[in-house]
Amino acid sequence: MRILISNDDGYKADGIIQLAKSLSEIAEVIVVAPSENKSAASSSLTIGKPLKPIQIKKNIFAIDATPSDCVHLALCGFIKESIDLVVTGINFGANLGDDVIYSGTVAGAIEGRFLGLPSIALSLASWECNHFDTAGFIAQRLVTQIEKAPLSYNTIMNVNVPDVSISELQGIKSTRLGNRHKSEPSIQDTNDQSLFWIGENGKEADNGEGTDFHAISNNFVSVTPLQIDLTKYSEIQTLSKWLKNV
Repeated sequence: MRILISNDDGYKADGIIQLAKSLSEIAEVIVVAPSENKSAASSSLTIGKPLKPIQIKKNIFAIDATPSDCVHLALCGFIKESIDLVVTGINFGANLGDDVIYSGTVAGAIEGRFLGLPSIALSLASWECNHFDTAGFIAQRLVTQIEKAPLSYNTIMNVNVPDVSISELQGIKSTRLGNRHKSEPSIQDTNDQSLFWIGENGKEADNGEGTDFHAISNNFVSVTPLQIDLTKYSEIQTLSKWLKNV
């Protein structure tokens, strides 16, 4: 198996280094990642300028680009070898609930699925991130299972791993996305009041049993199946009636 690895924290980040180390024990890995931090880049693609991959060492490339750019370029001709699987991460911090809309890590996995490959987004659910090795261990297990039994087409796995030792994990759970309250207010810069910083994520709103939030809070690995189709099917008929009065 040959695995494409990317992230949104940049190719020098501890998480992607651990991910490449862990997965290279069971497969061939090729790293194509941003040259610097591109967190919260979502699924943006760079179309206003050409992009230049720079080889750092064998099978490691850095690009001044978003995670989606990196995966797209790798799968659309820049990497000549055939790729079997896309794995992004290990993200510094959780991607739970609404986070997946903004996450560059999740976006990289989505881009892999857009281009026809099974994809996993992997995050370590902490701002301390002391146990990247635990997330690397989980990545190995998931990839091994995918080799045995591939997921259904168009499924992206969003995986969040508690920041604990392997022995402290309580297991692995299939979960749904929870959600957050609205974001905290923007923050005015103390030195230049014409500048503003984006506020922190909102607090957990839907974090009950079955959600990704609940799994992580109880030291379970959360694995949420994501799909690309954002259509709200339950509203199609209602909207159709509503539009008759437009």
